[in-house]
Order: sequence, then C-alpha cells, then structure tokens
Amino acid sequence: MMKKGYLLLESGQLFPGVRVGASSSVIGELVFNTSMTGYQEIMTDPSYAGQIMTFCYPLIGNYGVNLHDNENAKIQMQGVLFSNLCELPSHYQSIKTVDEWLKQSGVPGLATIDTRAVVKAVRERGTMKAAISDSPDFSLIDWKQPLPQDMVAKVSTSKMTVYEGEGPHIALFDYGYKKSMLKALLAEGCKVTVVPFDTSSAAIAELHPDGVMLSNGPGDPIQLQPLFGEIKKITSSYPTLGICLGHQLIALAYGAKTGKLLFGHRGANHPVKELKTGKVWMTSQNHSYVVEKESVNSQNFSISYLNVNDGSVEGLSHNTLPIETVQFHPEAHPGPDDTHPIFLKFIDMIKQNKGEVTHAVTY
Repeated sequence: MMKKGYLLLESGQLFPGVRVGASSSVIGELVFNTSMTGYQEIMTDPSYAGQIMTFCYPLIGNYGVNLHDNENAKIQMQGVLFSNLCELPSHYQSIKTVDEWLKQSGVPGLATIDTRAVVKAVRERGTMKAAISDSPDFSLIDWKQPLPQDMVAKVSTSKMTVYEGEGPHIALFDYGYKKSMLKALLAEGCKVTVVPFDTSSAAIAELHPDGVMLSNGPGDPIQLQPLFGEIKKITSSYPTLGICLGHQLIALAYGAKTGKLLFGHRGANHPVKELKTGKVWMTSQNHSYVVEKESVNSQNFSISYLNVNDGSVEGLSHNTLPIETVQFHPEAHPGPDDTHPIFLKFIDMIKQNKGEVTHAVTY
C-alpha cells in the first residue's frame, strides 16, 4: 500500500505525494532540473549534495537503473521529487527500479507531486529550504536548522588515485567530480591523477603534472576560502581548466566575487554565447552560484562566454596565463556534447605550454 508523504516549503506551501525510496525525513535546499533525459546521471551528480531535487520531466524511471550511467558511486542528494515514477521499467540493461535504488541508497523521495507547481514556487521565490516528511505539520520542522555544510569535503576523495595514460598528465581536483570528466580525459590518452579537494600546491608539485583541472562540486564556493591562496599558486603554475565550481573557485582566487542566482541553472538546454566567435552552444548546467560580471578584473581575465538567457558569466580566459574556465559542463552527461572540444582545447593548451606542435581545435 502506498504511504502518503508531504513536501513542506519554507514559504509555507504544502504539496502532498506518495513516499518512495527511504522512509526518513530530511530537510534540504529545494531546486529543479529541466533535463528530459539522464535521470540516473543527474541523481548521481555530487553537485546535488545537500539538495532536494525536483525533476521537471513528468515521467522518470521508465528505463530503470543500469550499471553504466552513474556519475558517482552513490546518490549524494538529500531527496528527490517526481511527478510520475515508473514502477515497471523496460530496458535490457535495467537491474532495478528507481524506487528500489533510492531505498538501497537511503535517500527519501516523493512521487505524484505536482512538480510544475513546485517549480513555479521556486522560480517565483527562489531556492529555499524544504522538507520531506510523513506529516503535513509545519511546526514539526526545525526551519532554523542550517542547511548541510562542508559538502565538498563529504563528496571528495580522501586519497589520490592514478589512471595511467600515454598522454599529458592531468591532476584532477575532486570537489565532487563526475565520472564523465575523467572518461573524457582518458579517452584522449591522458594520464590522470585524481586528488582530494584540499591538496596543497607542494603536493601537486611532487606529481609533476602537465596540467590541472578543477572539477564541479556542491555548495557555496566561498566556503572554500581557506584554499584560495593554494588554488592561485597551483593555477598560476600549470595550464588549468576549471569547470562549474572549479570555474568559480579560480575566479574567487584571483579576486572576483560570486553571487547566488534566484533559482540557478540546472538542465541540459542552456544556451551559451562564445564571445570570441559569436556562436551559441547548447550546454548542460548545474549551479546556483555565478561569478559577478562587474567583479572580474579585466587586467587578469577576459569573459569568454555569457549565458544567452540572463547574461550571466559562463566562462573566463586569463589574459597571460594558460587558464580557461567554464560554468557549464562540457562532458555533458546528460546533455548535448556541443562543447566537448573544450577538453581538446585544454590538452592543446598543455601541449603549447610544453612547446609541442598542436592543431587548431574547431567545433
């Protein structure tokens, strides 16, 4: 028998549903994703740590859960909301239902939720605290309870891991990296050493990498302020690519500021304009925080990409150092692979820094 459950919003709104996944009650930051495909990749994206995520697409779970599409070893989000969650998936690779997967992962969810109304509430009021509960009683929720903190430390690796390759050696900082980032580098023949988020510049120097990549990850980038000095040392010493949170951290390390969008960019359909060429690319994104345009020191960085919808900063290029950053996800799982060549440009940047002959990368 289906058990009733409730989504309670900090704004005072209440949404009834049916409990799925784990039976626990949780509180988290309420966000939504507009992607039409790739629910397994979305649910295992570590950038959702601490958040309750709403799927805009009305039918989730129809092809079940497989062994191949995880972006992380486990689901990191606090909870998840569905309009219609399929109970009888059909796919030859499916090994379990989404409901079974959530239960095994200890993550609660709600189905038969009016997700369109939830999204409308978030768009109007912004991201806010929300709770998944068995009771509709708002007085039972401790709304003063702070949202989960230090999420990067919780999702990052605790030790270095080396993936061998014959090409350039990349030190990949794990702030909550997606498996597809690693696969993109390995596919180009790179040797990759995944390192903990707080690895020092001295420890990086001992690795003798050819380049450094700063990954995506959850939370407010300013929480990592104690690391800004080391990030600046590292990025000024090696060709660097920063993605999503990595982009924000590089900007902060060089004196820029970040702010929070009303409801963020999460989905696989965000148009981004490359200022150098005027071309517009469709991108996959997942973030609340952005680099404030006015805070970027034009003597250090040029803005390389802007969001077509709201004009927010989507990428930076250092004027003298081999440093590139993007706010979107070029590995794009799920999503369009329009901007995948950013990985090739990064590898070319490394080769140029070593004085090797390279070929122009074109989209």
